[in-house]
Amino acid sequence: MRRAAKVDANQDAIVSALRAAGATVQSLAAIGKGCPDILVGIGGQTGEALFLMEIKVGKAKPNPMQCDWHAGWATEVHIVRSPEEALRVIGALA
Repeated sequence: MRRAAKVDANQDAIVSALRAAGATVQSLAAIGKGCPDILVGIGGQTGEALFLMEIKVGKAKPNPMQCDWHAGWATEVHIVRSPEEALRVIGALA
């Protein structure tokens, strides 16, 4: 039996900031196996976009399983540590 998904301490603040900026956010934490923490969708004048984000606290880096998953995925997985970094990824902050 898989144990409950671990969520980083800063995830709630990041998700709240993304949603306040008009993004939709789906947690992927329960998938595990290196899959990124959240899927983010945003629409706007330039069209819709999807972003995969791996949430880390402080100087933590992705573990080997996460690195393998990220390397095997067709698009970039963004590592974010703060609401500001996440907002920059979606273009809501310069």
